[in-house]
Amino acid sequence: MTIPGIPDFQILHPLWLLLLPLAPLFALLHGGRGKRAAIQFPTTSLLRDLGRPARNRAGGFIFGLVLISFVFGILALSRPQKVLSYDEEKAEGISIMLTFDVSLSMLIEDMYIGGQPVNRLTAAKRVVADFIKGRKSDKIGIVAFAGETYLPCPLTLDRDWLINNLDRVQTQRVGDGTAIGSGIASAANRLRRENTKSKVIVLLTDGANNSGRLAPTDAAKLAATLGIKIYAIAFGTPGVHSIPDPRRGTFTPVGQQLFDEKTLQEVARIGSGQFYMAQSLSTLQEVFETINQLEKTKIERRKITETDELFPWPLAVSAIALFLALLLSLTFLHSAPEPAAT
Repeated sequence: MTIPGIPDFQILHPLWLLLLPLAPLFALLHGGRGKRAAIQFPTTSLLRDLGRPARNRAGGFIFGLVLISFVFGILALSRPQKVLSYDEEKAEGISIMLTFDVSLSMLIEDMYIGGQPVNRLTAAKRVVADFIKGRKSDKIGIVAFAGETYLPCPLTLDRDWLINNLDRVQTQRVGDGTAIGSGIASAANRLRRENTKSKVIVLLTDGANNSGRLAPTDAAKLAATLGIKIYAIAFGTPGVHSIPDPRRGTFTPVGQQLFDEKTLQEVARIGSGQFYMAQSLSTLQEVFETINQLEKTKIERRKITETDELFPWPLAVSAIALFLALLLSLTFLHSAPEPAAT
């Protein structure tokens, strides 16, 4: 039985509480006047010297202790308990490798944040940071590739650390080019060691494969044998662009922007994933929101209820009160009458 207004307290055996009204009844009977005297005396002075009881109010004190023992004994028998409830959450996380293209073309400023032009890499980091924040139970790492690959962030559950280290994803860290196959292979190699049931590569590139020794489709087949799913994203706008060089303040024309959609579609098909084309920041956000929904982390929740027994406290009070009543009645407050004067 729970107590209204006290959700974390309950009585396991409430029927014992039905005996509590007996306490005031015992007190009432103990304090009654009793039967009328069999012999009436005109004055009490005749009985004054017959003997004076050693106990008067003391007897009431001992009865009070017995009554306290009775009440707290009933409370102990009712088994009051403190309820300790909590939710247990068991998450079956996903291992995700974000595979970034960091070739020089990612510096093309054809994206906008707050109306201001930004390069593709900056826009991609903004979206990826939001994606990472929403994956609370997953291990996420980052592989970057241009002409070669490098590992800015290994797989980790520490989302804050991962977001703070997104600055490690930079261009000009390795030789220029676009080695998509190498990027997929490097990410698959990192995921190979993971014991999670679901493993995912999110590939983001703004060009066509032109470097590396491994073709993207061959790398995708290798990943598929390891049970890894691949989502491929082509990011950027088509047309003629120039790459800004912040150090020199110059622009390098790159000619017609090419996206190898056919190869990326095949990579996604082999990896049992999907291909997306994102030509704006908002579209890229929608793509990652879609992936976030498709790759749901399995979370099992159950409510655990534990109780903390409180009956030892009223039981202790009951025992102490009864012990005191017995001790006092046998010693200091002994009820034998004094002998009458002769």
